[in-house]
Amino acid sequence: MPAQLRSRLLDWTVAVPVLAVLVLLVTWGRDLPAPVVVVVAALLGGAVLAAVHHAEVVAHRVGEPYGSLVLAVAVTVIEVALIVTLMISGPEKTQSLARDTVFAAVMITCNGILGLSLLLGALRRRVAVFNPEGTGGALATVITLATLSLVIPTFTARPGPQFSPAQLTFAAVASLALYGLFVLVQTGRHRDYFLPVDSQGRVIDAEEHARPPTTRAALVSLGLLLVALVAVVGDAKTVSPTIEAGVAAANLPHAFVGVIIALLVLLPETLAAARAARRDRVQISLNLALGSAMASIGLTIPAIAVASIWLDGPLLLGLGGTQLALLALTAVTAVLTVVPGRANVLQGGVHLVLLAAFVFLAASP
Repeated sequence: MPAQLRSRLLDWTVAVPVLAVLVLLVTWGRDLPAPVVVVVAALLGGAVLAAVHHAEVVAHRVGEPYGSLVLAVAVTVIEVALIVTLMISGPEKTQSLARDTVFAAVMITCNGILGLSLLLGALRRRVAVFNPEGTGGALATVITLATLSLVIPTFTARPGPQFSPAQLTFAAVASLALYGLFVLVQTGRHRDYFLPVDSQGRVIDAEEHARPPTTRAALVSLGLLLVALVAVVGDAKTVSPTIEAGVAAANLPHAFVGVIIALLVLLPETLAAARAARRDRVQISLNLALGSAMASIGLTIPAIAVASIWLDGPLLLGLGGTQLALLALTAVTAVLTVVPGRANVLQGGVHLVLLAAFVFLAASP
């Protein structure tokens, strides 16, 4: 037993998150030289990989779709913490940070993660198969949340793309209600809509070869997942001045900071979705993609609404013309992709091109 314990403690998935938190405690609130920033960034990447590992252990124990839900909520906690922290530290520069980050998260999940998952699934067996009922319901929820929170503010009577306090309260409550309703459907009476299916559309309710971890191992991984997430949040905040300085030095729009934050916090989801697609579990990948988009809006907007009580300045949520066009194109394309319940490499490629267009136009508006 002592030998097993020592082996467990020396495991990188344990050591890296703990080391990342220790470095966070030493570096928090300080101006760091470039070599230290590199070390923190390396630990940040290691903590992300460790978070993916521990989230998959927990997911394997609790089963689908609960596992996808655990990782989606965990990643959204990172996003909310980063947004609120950055908005508090520099309110005059971050009035649109929530909008930029949430929109980037929607585009990355609904085009990047979804497209990559379909591409990998189709390459594995020519056609990626998933359940259109569950995926369609999730997509409809994402589109509704995105429209209520990011499109409507552009067309309100108030000057600037922002809500009034009453409108922001309604959007926050509606977002929470929709997300809560989806979770009840996903984990309750229609749970089978979100389980992987085979080529004939039959539900695969469990992994065929891997034995689930013990309850103790799952609880340990849950604790280490929380440690890894704390490390990701804190270390990302530590390197954020370097990110902002790099964006400014490259003459990129300040809004591109939101894209980088979204790419950073969604890295665990992307890796987990790619692994699931390679195992021919495309439905799990789509649960992760759309679940992350949904959680990003459904949990971030209420949190920002509460934080706005203490924040100075307006909270800009409405999208511009180019962003509205990209969101509309993404919604139409995603509906056409999801309805058949089957997709080939073409659909995956289309979504990845939409992601590339979003990143390019964010850097060169």
